[in-house]
Amino acid sequence: MKIEILGTGCAKCNELEAKVKQAVAKSGRFLQVEKVSDLQKIMAYGVMSTPGLVIDGEVKSTGRVPSVDEILAMIA
Repeated sequence: MKIEILGTGCAKCNELEAKVKQAVAKSGRFLQVEKVSDLQKIMAYGVMSTPGLVIDGEVKSTGRVPSVDEILAMIA
């Protein structure tokens, strides 16, 4: 499973990255987490509002920071 965090480095983007890492640690699984800051790659997903969360190529969240529990449910 590949998790991508879309964002240019804003506070919310960094918060999402931290929460994703917490969720992955809680899950006990080894998952690939990648931060994507290239605007062209972000726009290729159709994301116009960051932060964005993409799991296995599917956009799961944009413009907000889901809770750790929400992220856990997405990766379950």
